[in-house]
Order: sequence, then structure tokens, then C-alpha cells
Amino acid sequence: MSSKKEYNLKSICRNFQLTGDFLRAAPYGSGHINDTFEAIFNQGGIKVRYIVQRINHDIFKDPVALMDNVHRVTSHIHRKLSDSGDTTRRALSLIDAVDGKSFFKDNEGNFWRTYIFVENTKSYNIIETADQAYQAAKAFGDFQKYLVDIPGGRLNETIPNFHNTPKRFEAFEKALAADSCNRAKSAEKEIAFALKKKEMACTLLRLCGEGKIPERITHNDTKLNNVLLDEKTGEAVCVIDLDTVMPGLALYDFGDLVRTSTSPAAEDEKDLSKVKMQMHMFEALAKGYLSASSSFLTKTEIEYLPFSGKLITFEIGIRFLTDYLSGDTYFKIHRERHNLDRCRTQFKLVESIESQEDKMQEQIKNI
Repeated sequence: MSSKKEYNLKSICRNFQLTGDFLRAAPYGSGHINDTFEAIFNQGGIKVRYIVQRINHDIFKDPVALMDNVHRVTSHIHRKLSDSGDTTRRALSLIDAVDGKSFFKDNEGNFWRTYIFVENTKSYNIIETADQAYQAAKAFGDFQKYLVDIPGGRLNETIPNFHNTPKRFEAFEKALAADSCNRAKSAEKEIAFALKKKEMACTLLRLCGEGKIPERITHNDTKLNNVLLDEKTGEAVCVIDLDTVMPGLALYDFGDLVRTSTSPAAEDEKDLSKVKMQMHMFEALAKGYLSASSSFLTKTEIEYLPFSGKLITFEIGIRFLTDYLSGDTYFKIHRERHNLDRCRTQFKLVESIESQEDKMQEQIKNI
């Protein structure tokens, strides 16, 4: 929950095209950006669930543009899946507001949306098996594939420069120069590591600028908990959390999968000996992703799949280090030097990926 404020969900729900009698609503899920609720309706004696969300307009400054993206993306995927007979389970389904818009704006300026609840699915915060890694990667590969030919021009950028690694590096250099909290001394090793790898930051955007890798529509938050898996079979059913879906590079999504799925250690693990890129997990990710994406990816995109994991991990490490130097103003912390611990974990994973990059390239060729 991003806010402790209580909302009149019954009143909110009246503004959407929902049928039946409102029974109750309660907070739902573990997300910390938007306020998410499960709303239950009685429809002819059957209890039907919906997801009702308040969009965090402090993070997403233009909710109207964001919802235009979500509406375009979900509508297009529904058209792609129209013959499957399972569209409302395979893609998020928006319920229109009573005025026909994809959202409702209340009197206090809050933006709300409602989705059909995808039943008989589970989400996991941590990947436990190679099959889960395969399923997650396949789901995000399919998601990109469905959107290759979306009509209507470029999507809106909901968070500009979200994965612009050079700009993230510039922010780090500014924080380092300012050293407003006198913390640079305690992070000398990490600062040296970052500065040594500065040239790496611009690689993917340079390749894009040279026309070697194209801009695509990407999810930009490819964690396992953004994929719903079938409760019985474990198969990936539906990609969720579409707020950061916008123009980007396919390699951003795969890179973040590598970052979040291949190491058994937590993101803030203090014991760096536990942090390592596990080859069998990378192989599962690559197989799952390429099973869906090899039909549209370019040769250069495929070639840079291992590198993307290293770059996105480095980028997130830079962001943690920047926040540490700036006084912990962005990421929530739960202990002293928490962001520095997070940075160290990311940089250790960068080293682990780097030491295995040749083997990762071999895996890609074999697949």
C-alpha cells in the first residue's frame, strides 16, 4: 500500500460498468506503488472478483497517458488472442468507466481503474525453479511479440528515461561530485568499480542510434511477480503491472530477467559469497524467452542477450549507489547503509555475469 488513506470502494465501483451487488472490498497483493483492492460482487448468486486500483500519480505524472497505453496494449493483445477462447485469462481486461473511458477520476483528483480478476492463478516474489524462470521469460517474450505490430503510433513514455543508463550514470556522477551526505568515503570501492565501467553504460543506446537494434514496446519491470502462473500446471498465464509498458529496447526486459532471476541471493544480501549468476537459470530464461521472441528479434539483439543482463544489473547498482550518496531519498531503506548493501549485491552479480559471459554466449548459440 502506498497510502494509508481509506477510500469508499463501494462508491468508487459505482463509476465503472460493473453488474451485480457490491459485497465488499479489501486491500490486495504486495505492490507498493499503487493502492490495489479486491472488490467482490454478487452476480446472480455467484461471487465475482475484480481488481480495483488507484494509480499513484506522484510516480506516474500523467495517468491519462498511462491509461491510453494500457488500453491500447490490452485491446491489441485481446485481438491477437481472439481465437483462443481464453482472452480474459491470457491478458488483462479493463472494465470501462460509466462514461466510456478506461479510468475514473474522483473529486479528489485520484485516478482509478478496474480489471477482471484472473482466477486460479498465483504470483511468486522469488523464482524457485528453472521452470518458473522459463515460464516468466516466455511470458515476457510473448508479450513483446504480441505488440510488435500494434497500430496507432508510438506509445507514451510513462517514466521518461527509465532505462537510459547514460543518464543514470550522469545522476551518479552529480551525486558523487556533491557528496552532500559525506558518504563517498564509505563507498570508495563501489565508486571505483562504477567509474571503471562507465563506457559500458552507453552500449545499447549507441547500437540503437546506429540502427542495429530497434526501439520496441517493452514491459520494463520483468520480475516473476509480474507474471501470473496457473495454480495447477505452473504455466505462465498473464503478464500484469502494465504501468511501465512504453517504448524501449527488448534487451531491457531480458536484462532485468537475468538480474532478478539468476542469483539465489536477495537483492540486499550482505553475504556476497551467496551472490552468483547461475548458468542453469540463465539457460532456462534464454530458452523461454527465445521460444517466443526468436521470430522477431534481430541478430544483434540475440547476440547482446548476455550483455543485457550485465548492463541492467550495473544500472540498478548505479541507482542504489546514487541514492546512497544522496541520502536515501528514493528507495525505501530498512537499515543503515541499506542502499549500499543493495549496490554491492548488484555489482557482485555484474562480476559473476562478466566471468561467465563466454559460456552464456555459447548457450545462446546452442539454443
